[in-house]
Amino acid sequence: MSLYIEPDKLKELAQSHYKEHQDLVKRLRKKKPGDLDDLVHEMDAELFEDIDCLECGNCCKSLGPRVTDKDISRLSKQLKLKDSEVVEQYLRMDEDGDYVFSEMPCPFLMSDNYCMVYEKRPKACRDYPHTHQTRFQNHLKISLLNTFTCPVVYHIFRKLSGIYLRA
Repeated sequence: MSLYIEPDKLKELAQSHYKEHQDLVKRLRKKKPGDLDDLVHEMDAELFEDIDCLECGNCCKSLGPRVTDKDISRLSKQLKLKDSEVVEQYLRMDEDGDYVFSEMPCPFLMSDNYCMVYEKRPKACRDYPHTHQTRFQNHLKISLLNTFTCPVVYHIFRKLSGIYLRA
């Protein structure tokens, strides 16, 4: 049985559990980082065995990652364009002064949810959804928001709620 959740249903579920997940974030800020990291990494690995990102692609369809100068340089080489051409064709400056994709879904997302520039994709894309990184506590705020976008993050929050809020 797949744990994949359609994007509209995921938003609905994440919204219905938002208050509980906010309470969880408050509680997790007090946990030992190593213990929490180990638990989240275990859940991450388990869930990604069941949920196929290519079935979903919701992050690439709805989130605009920050694109750094290094990312632009990597993309330029991959696309055989000048840095300025990458900026002109694919990016815009957001309200924080960061480059982001000028349109969503991601201009490099293909119809089968594969990424045209996967090996050279921006760092923000490589790091998403942050559940495999160390110091998960540093990513609680963004992870709470990611429960609306990524089924894996949503399921991790549900499991963590069962452990830390119902214990």
